[in-house]
This record gives sequence, C-alpha cells and structure tokens, in this order.
Amino acid sequence: MTTQHNPIQGQAQGHGARVTIDIIAGARPNFMKIAPIIRALEASQLRGGHLHYRLVHTGQHYDSKMSGDFFTQLGIPAPHMNLEVGSGTQAEQTATIMTRYEKLLLEERSALCLVVGDVTSTMACAITAQKLCIPVAHVEAGIRSGDWTMPEEINRMVTDSITNYFFTTSDVANANLRRAGVAEDRIFFVGNTMIDTLLANMDRLQPPLFFDELGLRDNGYFVLTLHRPNNVDGEETLTKMLMAVGSGARGLPIVFPVHPRTAKTLKTIASLGSNFHFVDPQPYLEFNYLVKHAKAVITDSGGITEETTVMGVPCMTLRNSTERPETVSIGTNELLGTDPASLAPALERLFAGAWKKGAIPPLWDGNTGTRIVACLEKLLSR
Repeated sequence: MTTQHNPIQGQAQGHGARVTIDIIAGARPNFMKIAPIIRALEASQLRGGHLHYRLVHTGQHYDSKMSGDFFTQLGIPAPHMNLEVGSGTQAEQTATIMTRYEKLLLEERSALCLVVGDVTSTMACAITAQKLCIPVAHVEAGIRSGDWTMPEEINRMVTDSITNYFFTTSDVANANLRRAGVAEDRIFFVGNTMIDTLLANMDRLQPPLFFDELGLRDNGYFVLTLHRPNNVDGEETLTKMLMAVGSGARGLPIVFPVHPRTAKTLKTIASLGSNFHFVDPQPYLEFNYLVKHAKAVITDSGGITEETTVMGVPCMTLRNSTERPETVSIGTNELLGTDPASLAPALERLFAGAWKKGAIPPLWDGNTGTRIVACLEKLLSR
C-alpha cells in the first residue's frame, strides 16, 4: 500500500469547513467516470468550495494498459493512496481491498465514500465504509441487467443495497431504484460521467500507431471487443463467435483489442481469417478514435455502447441482456444475444444502410460531474 506525495486536504467537517470525500477507482471503467468529478471538485475549490477529495486507487487493474495510460491521458492526478491489490480471484481481491481500505479509514477517516460503476472495488469499498458508519454515494447507481451470472450485476446490487446517495444515468435506473424502495430524496438523476469524459476529449482523439500500417480508413473497418466469460472462456464458443464476425464482415478489417481474459482462450485457436487484427488493449484516446471512425462496433461490453450511442456509431451487443437499455431504445445499439447466428442478419442490415440513427439520452450532455459536485456540496453541508 503506497501513499503519494500530494497531501490529503483537510478533514474538518461542518458548514463552510473543509470536508474530505474518498473517490474510489480500481479498474479501467472507473477512471473514465471519476475524471469529470475530480475536475468539477477542483473547479469548486477554486471558487472557495469546502469539498476536497482523497483519490484511492485500489490497484484492481494494475498494468499501464489497463490503468496507468488512462490516468495520464485523462489528466487524473496521481492517487493519494494505492492499495496495490493486484491479481487474484474475485474473493481474494474483495478481501484484500476491504482489509486495506479499512486500515486507511481507521488511520484517516473521510466524510463520505464515493464509488463509481460496478467493479469489485466499487462493492468492496462501499461495504467497508458502511461498516465504519461512513456514508456511501454511488455514481451510476440503479442500472440492472437482470443477469446474476455477471459479477458486475452482483456488485451493483450489493452496492445499491447499502448506498445512501444514488447518482443515476437514466430514467430506467431511477425506476429500478424506486421499485427497490429507495426514497425519492436519495435519488439524483445527473446524467453520465462517461459521456462527460468522451465529450471533453473528442477533439483530442488520436489514431493508434497501427492505423495507417493496417490500411484502415473511415467507415471501412470493424472494432471488436469481447471479454464476458460466457463468450470467451470456451474455445468452441469463442471460435464460433469469431468465425461469425469474420464471415459477416465482407472482408473488411476487424480490429480486435484483446482483453487479458480473452487472450488466454485465443492462444488455443489455430487460425482465423486474415482480416482479423489482434492488438493490445488501447489507451483511451486511441480506442475511442477507432470507435468513432469504425463502420460498426461488435462488443459484449456495456460502457462502449454508451460511447457509440453518443458518437452515432452502429453497435451490436453480443449479450442476452443489458444494464444500459437506453442505448437500445434511444441510441445506436442493438442487443443480438449470444448466438453467433444472430450476427449475419444484423450485418446484412448494416451493409444495406438500414441501421437506425439513434439519439442521445437526456442529460448525457457533458455536465454530469458538475451536477454531482453541486449535489454533494448541499448534502455534506447539512
């Protein structure tokens, strides 16, 4: 567990006094979500605001491609504390995060623990804070896929069951929380911080080094990402999925940033079409450049469907359910399921120019971080 040199701001609580909140980040999806909140907090401080933050990196993702590159590109300051959890099973990571975060809180208590998303770090730090009677705020609260085989779904449900303040991205999430009995005055519909980050960096997107080397051109290639266990852990399942993608792409290049989990199974597959280009996980600016200029994205991710919706890029999701239904009902995403046969008709419609145009969901406007901080200032000045 390492402490950075940048000091934690004052701990005193009360109206007008400095109040410190913990911002938890542990895995790649978190970093895009915390950047706008940090920017809004720092802007508030310049105006004399009383909220200050301690950035806690759990170390759940610990290599540069999954973590460090994002801090650099998104201008996120060095964490005040890195718990250095590293690899392990979900249970091992959860236990280590809880043990190390508890030690930190016992040494220097914060006024609130702010968690984002649905990774192991989100759930583990929320539990730890509540056991020490520190309130929890959850950014991206209330989203549900209904699929209990997804670790993220369990993380969401556990976190929301012990959250005090719920910051939501959509009316669907609001409705989910109301059905669970959450009081209206604890739900704050603020929008999507992932989209804050995307819009703030749209002019900075840059092609990866291999873009010209592979002869890629606008609207002339696919981006593919796969990492869900039911899609990538079995050799036969993954092979069938990739063959369906390859045969439906009509010879266009398929750029496939390979998740570490997927790489293990890929090693067992003998050969695929020559239009597949396997690359390392890409930094934020390079990856979203690829997405923005692609003909379409084929994925089993959730967050990418939000970015494609805002960029107006056709998206095909290889899952049976999604926790972001607004990307389907409003945006450019379609939920195809996990049967590889579903790809062929979807790709036919794409090439026929029949893909829906989509629109941008309410409050996905780049100002979510500011709205969250305004809410926190009111809540923590009580």
